[in-house]
Amino acid sequence: MFTGIITDIGKVESVEMRGDMRARIVCGYDMAGVELGASIACDGVCLTVVGKGADWFDVDISAETLSKTNIGANGWAAGKRLNLERALRVGDELGGHIVSGHVDGVATIEEMRDEGDSTRVTFAAPDALARFIAEKGSVALNGTSLTVNEVDGNRFGVNLIPHTQTVTTWGDARQGDAVNLEIDTMARYVARLAEFA
Repeated sequence: MFTGIITDIGKVESVEMRGDMRARIVCGYDMAGVELGASIACDGVCLTVVGKGADWFDVDISAETLSKTNIGANGWAAGKRLNLERALRVGDELGGHIVSGHVDGVATIEEMRDEGDSTRVTFAAPDALARFIAEKGSVALNGTSLTVNEVDGNRFGVNLIPHTQTVTTWGDARQGDAVNLEIDTMARYVARLAEFA
């Protein structure tokens, strides 16, 4: 489990295709405190640490993950910056919302415009996921817990304050980017229960 509060920005050092994709990610974490098999959310995708060094870790990315995330849509390449979050530990502050790291699909940035010091971003969600997104609800976008400001069909908007743009990769975002979307866990279960009502 994660909170959607980004704790580091990593950088892809290398990518190698073997049975699955293997990526090496350079980070600022003290890797002595990260066990092999630990989960780290990379742009919102829960990935398992399969190798590590003093300032890097390796992850394997399956074909299923490639098909559901922007890793396959954008393709990770050396130099790509990633939002990172280590798994939630008992006693940690839950500053965002409950995030599983199981990406539901890919949204696309349709519009970006400045509003004061902040940036309003409008996304198009896949039609199958749009019904789970509610005004004033939460979504995880590239692993970042964000509040939905408005919803119009399959389009929804969020507001990025300057702090968020500085401590995450959102300062790099551009119109047309494919973004990992994880809908709110509670919304998923409420919708499922409604099917049986």
